[in-house]
Amino acid sequence: MTGLPEEVAVPNRRNTTLKVIKGAKSGGPAPARRRLVTRPVPRPAEPIEEVLERLDREPVDDPTEPGDLTVLGDPAEVDDLPDPDEAPTGTKARTAGAADHDAGTPGRRRALAALLAVLLAAALAAAGVFGHRWYVDRATDQARRDAVAAARQASVNFVSVSAASVDRDLQRIVGGATGDFKDEFTRGQAQVRKAVVENKVQSQGSVLRAGLVSGDRRHAVVLVAVDATVRNVKAPDGRPSHYRIQVDLVRDQDSGDWLVSRLQFVG
Repeated sequence: MTGLPEEVAVPNRRNTTLKVIKGAKSGGPAPARRRLVTRPVPRPAEPIEEVLERLDREPVDDPTEPGDLTVLGDPAEVDDLPDPDEAPTGTKARTAGAADHDAGTPGRRRALAALLAVLLAAALAAAGVFGHRWYVDRATDQARRDAVAAARQASVNFVSVSAASVDRDLQRIVGGATGDFKDEFTRGQAQVRKAVVENKVQSQGSVLRAGLVSGDRRHAVVLVAVDATVRNVKAPDGRPSHYRIQVDLVRDQDSGDWLVSRLQFVG
């Protein structure tokens, strides 16, 4: 200790060199006096444990508004942040899609209605076609059954003749005939009547079976198997006879009845 101010070394973060300021010339009779420049000494850093403890005691503000947030980092990245007033791209797309859907709903409804109308028209047309076909098939089947029934009855009438009822029997045959067959039978009706009466014929037939050869709603060909018992002056006790008769029929447009246009024995 000399009693004089000592040189103070002030640390500097930027320049750590000590600076000494000399206040008087050296070598004089009076003791040298030095002027001291004082600089504030930085306070020692606060221990990290105390800093953490103080930060834990301080209240933490929870920012709820986007405007209260402070973004740190690269300014270029800040520009990429979404605008709080701007809806997300997905939301915009969904909103635009919903708007387009709402805008296109009337058009889609009209298209759907047109499609349903077309389908309904097609269904009605198909129902009409199938309905007509069903009606035609059913009418044809019924006409064929009627033709077979008419052929069975015509065959029985043709082989069932009696001298006691000859006029009625012959008229029944004529009533069920048409065309050339009717004309030919009518022309020979007198000779047939005479032969039946003179021979005292009594014949009664019955149908064994009948089958449709061909036919539609206007024309039919039927083959009929007939058994008959014939009595006359030569066979008073009667004798059995078997006939196969082919009957061609046409349907009368006015009455709808099946009439014999041709009748012939085929075996």
